[in-house]
Amino acid sequence: MSITKVALVVLLGLFVGAFFAFDGQQYLSLGFFQQYYQQQPLLSALIYFVVYVLATSLSLPGAALLTIIGGMIFGLWMGVLLVSFASTLGATAAFLISRFVLRDWVQHKFGVYLKAINTGVEKDGAFYLFSLRLIPLFPFWIINLVMGLMPIRVSTYYWVSQLGMLAGTLVFVNAGATLGAVEEFSTAGILTPSLLLSFVLLAIFPFIARSLLAALQRRKALAGFKRPKKFDTNLLVIGAGSAGLVSAYIAATVRAKVMLVEKVAMGGDCLNTGCVPSKALIRAAKSVKDIERASRFGIEAGVPVVDFAKVMGRVQDVIGEIAPHDSVARFTGLGVDCVEGNARILSPWEVEIDGRIHSAKRIILATGASPIVPRISGIEQVEALTSENLWELRELPERLLVMGGGAIGCELAQAFQRLGSQVTLVDAMPQLLPREDTDIVAQLTQQLAEEGVRILTGYSVTSFNAQNGQRRAILSRSEASQITVEFDRVLVAVGRKANTSDFGLEALGIQLNSNGTVTTDRYLRTSCPTIFACGDVAGPYQLTHAAGHQAWFAAVNALFGGWKKFAVDYRVIPQAIYTDPQLARVGLNEREAKEQGIAVEVTIYDLADLDRAIADGDAQGMVKVLTAPGSDKILGATILGPQAGELLTEFVTAMKHNFGLNKILATIHSYPTLSEANKYVAGEWKRKHVPQKLLNWVGKYFQWVRGG
Repeated sequence: MSITKVALVVLLGLFVGAFFAFDGQQYLSLGFFQQYYQQQPLLSALIYFVVYVLATSLSLPGAALLTIIGGMIFGLWMGVLLVSFASTLGATAAFLISRFVLRDWVQHKFGVYLKAINTGVEKDGAFYLFSLRLIPLFPFWIINLVMGLMPIRVSTYYWVSQLGMLAGTLVFVNAGATLGAVEEFSTAGILTPSLLLSFVLLAIFPFIARSLLAALQRRKALAGFKRPKKFDTNLLVIGAGSAGLVSAYIAATVRAKVMLVEKVAMGGDCLNTGCVPSKALIRAAKSVKDIERASRFGIEAGVPVVDFAKVMGRVQDVIGEIAPHDSVARFTGLGVDCVEGNARILSPWEVEIDGRIHSAKRIILATGASPIVPRISGIEQVEALTSENLWELRELPERLLVMGGGAIGCELAQAFQRLGSQVTLVDAMPQLLPREDTDIVAQLTQQLAEEGVRILTGYSVTSFNAQNGQRRAILSRSEASQITVEFDRVLVAVGRKANTSDFGLEALGIQLNSNGTVTTDRYLRTSCPTIFACGDVAGPYQLTHAAGHQAWFAAVNALFGGWKKFAVDYRVIPQAIYTDPQLARVGLNEREAKEQGIAVEVTIYDLADLDRAIADGDAQGMVKVLTAPGSDKILGATILGPQAGELLTEFVTAMKHNFGLNKILATIHSYPTLSEANKYVAGEWKRKHVPQKLLNWVGKYFQWVRGG
């Protein structure tokens, strides 16, 4: 920081310190200005103006009081004139001070993290500022300082601030003017209709401003489009995966007319290519493992023989058995108009489906996501598998290369290894499941390695080649460290991208996030207020149950948002990875707590001590709970072990309803069950928080009782 900036900071600090040390609050009082007003009204106005500018520019407390005082002394219109210009000049001065002293340092230090914010401010900074000025969600002095760090022009900041603060200034000055006109400060004198109206305006102004701003936003977003006089449906849902099905179900339940459009298959990815088939495959693979280790229980079952074609046949049977739950017949019976076809949004109220135009008062985009296939040299030669086309296999690959050490990669790598493939699992990150705690992942990685999976972390696939029937992948850790892996088939599981192309979003200017998902607000509205989005296409979670959770909010807000809106709640979202042992989590883990600078206390219970786990031969894993220091409030829980996804529900319930480990400890758990692990981890926490001094006195009491 330059000498000039340091000197300015010191000078400002001395001035603010002197203000508090010498009771500067007296200069922001009614009596101070009244003493000049009777003899010299112009001088009084000038002093008031200067004091207001100084107080605002130095972010001193009392701006709201000063505004009311201005109305009491100078009346409505003169008070509005003085306050409007003084507050804007002071705010701009605070803005410039913040920019001069801090902006270069903040942008240099945190520019990477502020990139998205900077881009948004450069594009719509005036609108954001106007919103903040019109609806005082944050104190104005915070807005002045923060906006000084952002890339917005001084002239824009000035005129937007003056315009945005004008309505609030008028309401506050009017309240002061009404108070100033009261001749007798008695109950009868104060409770006049005009004064009561002023107080009512003060109370309801934020709500009026919010409604006005929302109307301006809607008008801006819908400009250029003609609204139909009547609508074919109340709600039109694009996509019949988890999010779309739940949205349509809710709309039909409340007797709204709803149309559900799907171009491929009802049930979406979860039913047809995701959750259901993968769990059916994992169950088959687990049965192989159970047979292999049956001798540990005194049972000789021989060597398991895998008929892979039958395994995959059963996978399809399971899909077929569950499919009626998501079928056209079922949803038609519920009152949903199910349509097969390609949907394209033409306007905020119109959707084209294979040449026919349908109108809807609200539209929900629930188009899901698709596997990412990276552009790697030679990948077109090796017939890459993804989670979508994997289920067409009928011959078990002898050697399977799995790209991606996330949930899908780990689950399928273990399953295929158990079914008889020799699996190589490669990921560019230093560990598998990079968002999970190192100690948890280390145990899971060891289990996969013991089962025969070759794990190559820190390696990236740089190219493929196929010659003479042999397929090879070149993996590199650096230019000097390369290895070649031969394989028969490659499964690409490096992530999924939101399905946003060819739906007309670009023409409507619907905004996308940097990761390609649709931008939504906390009510799941897109940048077009009549269009909502939920599920994988909106993020931030690519989980079936998260999609269903979002769908409730999207549907209710789409149908009833004019009366009452509900903000989507992401506080308690459980996640489960269905490896063996399973890995399930809710809330924070240690890695995230450290990254976010959140202080936590960690309590661990090792499943090696759990009676039921020992009896089942599954005594591996742990329960790890994060709590607020000195409190039993649960901030997060991670479970590695058998049925971890089921065991996690108790912690999900506890976090959702705000009860802590003491309540779990006081709850009776059946013996012997795996769920006792939750009670035992609560007991571990309790032992660490036993009041030692009290116990010492209790011990002395019992010693005295014994006659000691």
